[in-house]
Amino acid sequence: MSAAWVAGSVRARAMARRRLGVANARVLAGGDLAAALTMLAASPYQPVSPGSSLAEAQRRVAETLLWHLRVLAGWLPADGAQLLRLLAGWYEIANVEEHLQALSGAAAEPPYQLGTLATAWPRLAGTGSPAELRAALTASAWGDPGGSDPRTISLTMRLVWAERVASRVTTARTWARGAAALLVARERLAAGRRLPDRAAALATRLLGTGWSHAGTVPELAAAVPPAAGWALAGVSEPAGLWTAEARWWRRLREQGESLLATGGFGTDRVVGAVAVLAADAHLVRAALELAARGGDREVLDALA
Repeated sequence: MSAAWVAGSVRARAMARRRLGVANARVLAGGDLAAALTMLAASPYQPVSPGSSLAEAQRRVAETLLWHLRVLAGWLPADGAQLLRLLAGWYEIANVEEHLQALSGAAAEPPYQLGTLATAWPRLAGTGSPAELRAALTASAWGDPGGSDPRTISLTMRLVWAERVASRVTTARTWARGAAALLVARERLAAGRRLPDRAAALATRLLGTGWSHAGTVPELAAAVPPAAGWALAGVSEPAGLWTAEARWWRRLREQGESLLATGGFGTDRVVGAVAVLAADAHLVRAALELAARGGDREVLDALA
């Protein structure tokens, strides 16, 4: 174990302590947005200012998480930084989705500043049409999405990311496969839409072949491997998928905490830190939305 891995692992555990936590998220969700923003201003999510809108505050929370990942990557050796780049793939996908919005003439958020965590974003950002974006993706590690429409690009990138994580990060494999099962359930069973060809091929590599014949959520849960089906367990109708997503985030947080508690230094502790920080940011964003709606701790309890 190199000195850089030891230093990075120690830093990862210290950073993971800088999270709001479930108890404080409940307090956040129980008041109004103004009170929630005041509370966040004195928290690890300090970039959130008291006068922010809900969307601005949620954006700042996501940016705080990204900043933590960038700082942590700087403490790690080259292979550790590559691990962080892989786990931070959501931000590049979000940038691409906003870029597609801008290319269509719609309002779009500014891109997240990825720094060394970017996979291909600087090249993707320079494209001037969906066709150019597809070509740039094809020439990158993301590969050809199989189409240039926003849905095809978004779905394919998300499944590419899930496959990468599942194949390269052993401790995150069930998270990635569970997320893929949730995505397929939302698209096929909730929205009633066929997956684009490359997205379908990726789903098959992650979930096996049975998913394409499932007509209900229980059938889908039974058709995919247990490493993916856990995310859908107990859900009978597409309307209940939000509870499955809450379970996914809960498992991410709990297993991340277990990884952090293990002895030694290395990838498990780093992956655990990323998991708990990501789960905390997700919970805080949800708590902010509940506060903006007038406060609802009971709903947060279901999410947490």
